[in-house]
Amino acid sequence: MKNAIGMLEIENVTQGILVADTMLKSGNVELLLAQPLCPGKYVILVSGDVGAVQSAVRSGQVIGKDHVVNDFVLPNVHPTVFPALTGCTEVKQIRALGVIETYSVASAVVAADQAVKAAAVELIEIRLARGLGGKAVVSLTGDVGAVTAAIKAGSHIIADSGFLVDQIVIPAPHKGLQTSIF
Repeated sequence: MKNAIGMLEIENVTQGILVADTMLKSGNVELLLAQPLCPGKYVILVSGDVGAVQSAVRSGQVIGKDHVVNDFVLPNVHPTVFPALTGCTEVKQIRALGVIETYSVASAVVAADQAVKAAAVELIEIRLARGLGGKAVVSLTGDVGAVTAAIKAGSHIIADSGFLVDQIVIPAPHKGLQTSIF
């Protein structure tokens, strides 16, 4: 059962592949993502029960040592995070638009999970580094108050790490902009 996810973001591809192999061998986890991302980083995302995910991430940290850019373990991850990671959400309409931009892939997933747990919003996408120079972007929608609360919560949880680039809330995005977000 996928009730936890863990991620390691590694600064280079070869070490990333080694870390992914170690994580998979260390516990009963499912590999959700293992691939290179801009600018030459490698990201590994696993799911499973909390203990197995924690074990896999710890093992990856040991092997990755100084190559680890960022990492996390999220127990009880919000179920809408999974489709947002793959761009498979079914958002019918964008009301208010909220966006969080981060310097790391891992921090974006943490921010998205916190945001969607903080308020009644819909995740549009968690875009991980592709075409973003290694950064990541979380986009979500809902009522203005909910989006504002979600963006505040998601930004706050990563602000002290130094990985927050910026965040915005647009109360009523132009229809032309809406078509480019889906």
